[in-house]
Amino acid sequence: MEFQLSEKQQNFRIKVRDFAQQEVEPTAAQRDREERFDRVLFDRMGQLGFTGIPWPEEYGGLGADYVSYALAVEQLSQVCASTGVMLSVHTSLAGWSLYRYGTEEQKQKYLRPLSEGKNLGAYSLTENESGSDAGAMRTRAMKEEDGYILNGTKIFVTNAGEADIYVVFAMTDFQKRSKGCSAFIVEKGTPGFHFGKKEKKLGIRSSPTMGIIFDQCRVPKENLLGNEGEGFKIAMTALDGGRIGIAAQAVGIAQGALDACIASLKNRQAAPTKLADMATRIEAARLLTYQAAWRESTGLPYGKQSAFAKLFASDTAMQVTIDAVQMFGDFGYTDDSPVERYFRDAKVTQIYEGTSEIQRLVISRMLLAD
Repeated sequence: MEFQLSEKQQNFRIKVRDFAQQEVEPTAAQRDREERFDRVLFDRMGQLGFTGIPWPEEYGGLGADYVSYALAVEQLSQVCASTGVMLSVHTSLAGWSLYRYGTEEQKQKYLRPLSEGKNLGAYSLTENESGSDAGAMRTRAMKEEDGYILNGTKIFVTNAGEADIYVVFAMTDFQKRSKGCSAFIVEKGTPGFHFGKKEKKLGIRSSPTMGIIFDQCRVPKENLLGNEGEGFKIAMTALDGGRIGIAAQAVGIAQGALDACIASLKNRQAAPTKLADMATRIEAARLLTYQAAWRESTGLPYGKQSAFAKLFASDTAMQVTIDAVQMFGDFGYTDDSPVERYFRDAKVTQIYEGTSEIQRLVISRMLLAD
């Protein structure tokens, strides 16, 4: 069993770390306070090849593996969790759905510009009455001769407003419940496609989260992703990979908080033993995350492993950042401290891409099925 990153992976991690420290970190706190998304950072990531890490070169990608992708999200999240989740949704949800289910024409038209960093991707599933339950979805796609007309509302869409390409889920047949859900590719600027409320959030505040409104939004038939009725399968399999991205984000957040604690304690004679617990949990979460990413890269089933990683890593990020704030005392509770933002950013990793409760349910069902 091999636990060492390849030389190529190590060099790639260094490349992302240098970018994160030199270009992302200097403005991270300010962007968080201003709740400001910086498109320039995404453009730079595209120039460096970070926006298409696991996709083949024929689609504008880097041709690397999912471990390299997890490394990138982790390194970015060590300094800015908002930037980490932006890349995660762009790659694991929008890009993966297109790569796995798109036609050759769709891949060239939509995946290539995502991979090259010319377009930013988003994924739109959640509604007021439905989270993971696609059968309760109310957004509708009425079929016409030359396409579909979408009507409905989505909420909590990461990258919304800034993204250029959206993978959207809507019901083509309410009678079939989850089997009547279909997936569509919708471009920003399509008539009838509007943005709703921008959420004001506890954390990841420089990552835009908005609602989307479809009002007689006409989508050409060529933009159906996969087949009619495959939407639920596309959504759930995309989330399996998305959980790896969020696990990597959580590991990065936790590591950033631990690094801040270590830096503040360097000149003290007594080292809190709590550091050992924090570091041990982070390393365990990291190994679970890399294992899930490796399994996806090698074509092995990874749904259970991604749930393991997401559950443990998000709980680790929350506990480590709580401990970090406590370790800094009164100063840790102010926005001048280096750990307050990590604490706020950590909480959402237990919520999106399937809550911790959902992860436990997924894992339990898989164990019983085995």
